Amino acid sequence: MTTIINDADIAICGAGPAGQALALLLVQQGIPAARIALFDGKTATEAEQDARSIALSYGSQQILQQAGCWPLPATAIQDIHVSRRGHFGRTLIQAADYQLPALGYVARYGDIVAPMQTALARTGVQMHRPCQVTAIEEFNDHVRLTVQTGTKTGTELQRQFSAQVVVQAEGGTFSDQSQRQQSRDYQQTAIIAHVCFDEAIAHRAFERFTEEGPLALLPQEDGYALVWCVRPEHAVQLMALDEAAFRQRLQSAFGQRMGQLTRISKRVSYPLGLNAQAQASARVVSIGNAAQTLHPVAGQGLNLGLRDSMVLAKCLSRELAMPEAALQQFLRERQTDRSLTIGLTDTLARIFASSPDGSFKQSLLGLSLGGLDLFRPARHLIAEHMLYGWRA
Repeated sequence: MTTIINDADIAICGAGPAGQALALLLVQQGIPAARIALFDGKTATEAEQDARSIALSYGSQQILQQAGCWPLPATAIQDIHVSRRGHFGRTLIQAADYQLPALGYVARYGDIVAPMQTALARTGVQMHRPCQVTAIEEFNDHVRLTVQTGTKTGTELQRQFSAQVVVQAEGGTFSDQSQRQQSRDYQQTAIIAHVCFDEAIAHRAFERFTEEGPLALLPQEDGYALVWCVRPEHAVQLMALDEAAFRQRLQSAFGQRMGQLTRISKRVSYPLGLNAQAQASARVVSIGNAAQTLHPVAGQGLNLGLRDSMVLAKCLSRELAMPEAALQQFLRERQTDRSLTIGLTDTLARIFASSPDGSFKQSLLGLSLGGLDLFRPARHLIAEHMLYGWRA
C-alpha cells in the first residue's frame, strides 16, 4: 500500500545528534517547524537507551547550548595528557590555559539525544519514526522520498514524501558503508568498554599512543570510557580473554599512572576506517557520518558533524528559495575545517597502521609530543582546532 503524506521544505534522514541539532537550529534560524521533517529507524526510547560514550568538544557544547539542549548529564574534561608508550615525549593540554571551564565533555549517546527529542517535541517539527527511507529521487523542483514503516498487524506501509531539500544525516559505521571518494581501511579495531581505577585523576583524559594505535581513556561518571585501537588479529585475542586476563593486558598497555584497574564492563569492538566525501547535488546534501566517518583518535567525529549542522542551518535559512546555491555555499564554508580535521586524524591513524614500534616515524612522534610541550604556540594551535574546528 502506498500513500502520499504532507510535504516539507527540509527532510532530514537520521535523527542522531547531527540530524536533530540541525532541525533545532533551523527552527532558531526562522524555518517554520512544521516545514521540517525528521526520519529515523529507531524509536525515541531506543535512542535514549543507547549507552555509547561520546566525546564532545567545548565548541560542540556551545552548539548544543545554542540549540537548547544543554545542560545534560556529562563529565567534564579539564585536561588531556598525551603520551607515547615506552618513549620520551608527552604534552598536557589544560582548560585553564584557555580560560575555559572544560576542554570538552564525555556523555552517553542516549543522554545527548534525550534533551534534543524533548526540545523537538515542543517545536512541532514533524517526526517520523521508526521508519526506513528506502529511496530518494531528485527532480528539478523537489525531492521524493519513499518511506517504509511497519504497522501493528505486521504488514508494511509504504509512503511517499515530498521535500525541497533532503539532508542525509544517517551514516552508520565504517563496516556498514559503501566506499566513498576518500576511503581507507586502517587495519585497526577499536575495543570499547567502561573501566575503573583505584587512583583515578578527576577530569583528566589520556590519549596514549602505542605501536598498534591510540589508547584513550576519557573520564566518565565513576570511571573512564576506554577506546583501545589495536590490530584486528590482536583485537580477536583480547576480546576472547576473560575479565581478569583482559585487565592485565590493559594495565600493561596503559601503565600505573592511575593505579590498578579494578573493574571493566562488557567489551564491544568495531573496525576502523576513513570514509569521506563532501558532496551535494541541487537538492540533496550529506552531513556528519553520512559525509565523513573518521578514526576515533582525538574524538572528532561527532564534533565535526555538529559543526556541519550549525553551518548548514545558516546556509539554508539564508537561501532556502535557491537550494542549490545554499548547498554549494555550505560545501565552500565547510571545506577547510573538514579537510584539516580529516587530514589530522588520518595522519595520526596511518602512523600506527604502517609504522612498527621503533621506526623513525614512531620516534619522531615522541619527539613531536615533547616539542609541543615546550613550544606553546603550536600546542595552542592544535588545541584550538580540537576545541572549535577551523575558524576563518
